[in-house]
Amino acid sequence: MEPLPPGCASHSDLNFLLHRAAQQLGTAAQEASARHGITTRGQLVLTALTTEALPRTQLALGAALGVDKTTLTAELDRLERAGLIIRNPDPTDRRVRFPAITDAGREVQAEVRKLHAAVETEFTATLDPSDRETLRTLLERLITTNDRPNSGSCM
Repeated sequence: MEPLPPGCASHSDLNFLLHRAAQQLGTAAQEASARHGITTRGQLVLTALTTEALPRTQLALGAALGVDKTTLTAELDRLERAGLIIRNPDPTDRRVRFPAITDAGREVQAEVRKLHAAVETEFTATLDPSDRETLRTLLERLITTNDRPNSGSCM
């Protein structure tokens, strides 16, 4: 195992370790996403749109993803310019939009999902398969079984 960089060696608290691991994994995932012209946040949006049974307003999508309105709007603008989503107006309220993924968006989302899985596999390659599963289980438990409100962005 490579030692921590100088200045980081004294950081063994959980917050630092989780943040550092997320930084490293996030950087690799961002590089993978960029190969298809999107950001990791763009992939998060596309994934949400591929898994929705019913249309969701931009506002509801942002709330579900933990992304503020301004950030989400900028991301949707990029995805729309790339032809990966469309935004359908609400017939009863012209201020409301329903983002929907296009066929091209589905293709990009599927390709980036594969790349992200490969990045995750490489990132956790030094762990035994049971340790990888334990890590995932513990992180999911930490995220879902506390009484703190959700805050911040998924990405």
